[in-house]
Amino acid sequence: MSIEAELRAEFDRWERNETVFFNVLPYFLLSVCTLITLLLPLWDVPLNLPVVLGLTLVIALWVAWFHARPRWHRSGPLMGLYYAGLIVLGASVVALAPWYGIFTFVGYVHAFLFLKGRWRYVGVAATAMIQAASSTGGMAGAEVDEWLVLSLVIIVLAGSFFRFAELDDRRNHRQKQALAELHEANVKLEAALAENAGLHAQLLVQAREAGVLDERQRMAREIHDTLAQGLAGILTQLQAAEQTADRPRTWGRHVTNAMNLARDSLTEARRTVHAVQPEVLADARLPDAISDVTRRWSQVHHIDASLTTTGDPRPMHADVEVTLLRAAQEALTNVAKHAHASRVGLTLSYMEDLVTLDVRDDGVGFEPAVRRASGATDGGFGLAGMRQRVQRLAGRLEIESEPGGGTAISATVPAIPAGAGL
Repeated sequence: MSIEAELRAEFDRWERNETVFFNVLPYFLLSVCTLITLLLPLWDVPLNLPVVLGLTLVIALWVAWFHARPRWHRSGPLMGLYYAGLIVLGASVVALAPWYGIFTFVGYVHAFLFLKGRWRYVGVAATAMIQAASSTGGMAGAEVDEWLVLSLVIIVLAGSFFRFAELDDRRNHRQKQALAELHEANVKLEAALAENAGLHAQLLVQAREAGVLDERQRMAREIHDTLAQGLAGILTQLQAAEQTADRPRTWGRHVTNAMNLARDSLTEARRTVHAVQPEVLADARLPDAISDVTRRWSQVHHIDASLTTTGDPRPMHADVEVTLLRAAQEALTNVAKHAHASRVGLTLSYMEDLVTLDVRDDGVGFEPAVRRASGATDGGFGLAGMRQRVQRLAGRLEIESEPGGGTAISATVPAIPAGAGL
C-alpha cells in the first residue's frame, strides 16, 4: 500500500472514531449527571427529582431526534434550531441541578460541529454563560457580578481553545483535500501509465513490422546485387558463347567467364544467407575491393574502367563500405546492360565528414525525367535499391544523364568510422 493510501486510510479511521465518540458523548454525560441526580437524595440534598429526570429524558430525546435526521446536518437554519433548543434545555436543567453543567460541555462540541462562522462563537458564549452559572450554584443562587466575571473568563478561555480547534480543523481539512487531490492525480497517472504501456506495446509491434520490412528490403537488395547480377552476367556470357560456337577459343573464354561468375555468385549467396559483408570486403579495404570489382568487370565486358581514390582512405563502418561497394557494382552492371560505353571512370573521395563514390560513363545516356514519368524510378529496381541503401545511412544519391551525353551517378554517405554506432 502506498503512503498516500495509508494516510487516507488513517484519516478515515480517525474520522470514524471521532464521529462515534461525538455521537456517544451527549448520552454519556447525561448518564453521569443522571447518576449524580439519583445519588444526591441519599445525602438529603433538596431536589425536584421528577422534573430533573423529565428534563433529562427530553434532552436525550432531542439529541436522538436530531441525530436520526442526518439530512438536517446540511441545513444551517435547522441546525441553528436544534442548537437553540439544546441551549434552552441545558440552561433549564442547570437552573434546577447545577451539576448538569457537566452535560453542557456538549454545547462546545455541537457548536463546532453544527454551527458555521460567527454563530459558532455565539454558541460558545452561550455555553460558557450556562457553565458559569453551574459553577456558581445554578441560576437561582448565582450572584450577578460573580456570574458575569466567571462567564467572561470562561468565554475568553473557551473562545481561545475553540479558535485553536478551528484552525486545526482547517489544517486537517486542507490535508484531507490535498490527499484527495493526490489520489486523483495518482489515478490519472496510473491511467496515463496504462495508456503509455499500450502505446509502447503498439510501438514495439510497429518497430517489429518495420524491422521485418527493412529486412525484406535488405534481402531484396542483396539478392539483386549478388544473385541477379551474377545470373545476368552468366546469361550474357553464355549467349556470347552460343554465338561463337564455331570459334573454340572465344567460346571457351566465354564459358570460363560464366563459370567464374557462377562461383562468385554462389559465394555471395552463401554470405548473404549468413548476413555477413561481401567477400571482396572480408579481407580488403574499400578502395581495394572496388578496384578489384572494377578490374574483374572490365575483363569480363572488355570495357576500359578504372578507380581513382582521393583524400585519406580510412576504415569505415561496415554498412558504409557495403553501401558504396554495392553502388559501384550496380552502376557497373547498368553500364554493361544499357550504356554501350567504351570507358567508365570511378572516383572514391574521402572527405572529413563524407565519403562519395562517383561513376561516370561515356555511353548513350538517358533522360531521368522520362524514366520517372514512365514509372521506371530512375532506371529500375537496381537504382531504387541503391537509393534505399544510401538513404538508409542518411546519404543522398544523384543521377545526371542525357541522351548521347553519358551518365554520372554520385552516392554520398556520412563518413562513419569503423567501430562507431549508427
